[in-house]
Amino acid sequence: MEAGGVTDSLLSAACVFFTLCMFSTGLSDIRHMWITRSVDSVQFLPFLTTDVNTLSWLSYGALIGDGTIIVVNAVGTVLQTLCVLVYLHYCPQKVKIIQTKSTQRLSFSLTIASLFSSACWTLYGFQHRDPYIMVPNLPGVLTSYIRLWLFWKYPKEKDRNYQLLQT
Repeated sequence: MEAGGVTDSLLSAACVFFTLCMFSTGLSDIRHMWITRSVDSVQFLPFLTTDVNTLSWLSYGALIGDGTIIVVNAVGTVLQTLCVLVYLHYCPQKVKIIQTKSTQRLSFSLTIASLFSSACWTLYGFQHRDPYIMVPNLPGVLTSYIRLWLFWKYPKEKDRNYQLLQT
């Protein structure tokens, strides 16, 4: 196998791996909502936007016949739709990060996974000289950096349900 083929295979594998990791971060949120029967520490918007994104990419993958894009986004569509449905089932109201000045309801693991996934797909599109892959993933990189900035600006508050030890 020539060097370009190896690089292409490695990049394709990285895209699949990081994207599936990103989609799987929602499983812990589903588990939390299921156990607590609430959405008190979960944000809805990432599920919705990722679901719309995966449906769009699934359509594009089918259009160009790219098996990597089809498989990854079929899995993503199923998982993100499940996240949306579970959220809607348990959601009485929504809380916004900027209004509350807290990132407690924003998933750090999803932010990191989105950054790696979007960056890999951008590189994949760049390597294949396909702006239809590259350009839509650039906002994913940008919004991941915005979420990281939100974590810096509004750090999660520490759990204050414990008693300080007296020395």
